[in-house]
Amino acid sequence: MPLQKCKEELEKTLKEHNFEKEALIPCLHAAQEKYGCLTEEVISFLAEGLKLPRVEVYSTASFYSMFTFEQTGEYVIRICESLPCYLNGSKQILDALSKELNIKTGQTTQDKKFTIESVSCLGLCDKAPAMMINDEIYGNLTPERVKEIILELKKRDVEI
Repeated sequence: MPLQKCKEELEKTLKEHNFEKEALIPCLHAAQEKYGCLTEEVISFLAEGLKLPRVEVYSTASFYSMFTFEQTGEYVIRICESLPCYLNGSKQILDALSKELNIKTGQTTQDKKFTIESVSCLGLCDKAPAMMINDEIYGNLTPERVKEIILELKKRDVEI
């Protein structure tokens, strides 16, 4: 989405919250969803609209692992690194993803379809090892299941 269109969407969110400080998190989510990342221009726009120092907007956004300042792929794969996930094989899951997509943690595929990120906890200990792809949760993973999931996503894009 072009930045101007993103700003229009953010302006709507700001108005819904009467330009109050509590609009910050919803606006950060909206910007991330619409623009794909939080750029300096988006941070400045929100700081100005909420009458907050830029550093406060930036520090809030950088506190949460779900926000990013760099463009990510269409599918953001978040691998849980919590102790339960690690003990149940998250390393093997990450290895399978890296092999299938030919990228490492923190990287995006050349076609801009997939990004792999490690997160400290997804709160899915009962489904360890677990990952999220965008907003969809996958648990009790095996390397074979990971390959199937990635192939399904690739196939979905071809069918569209």
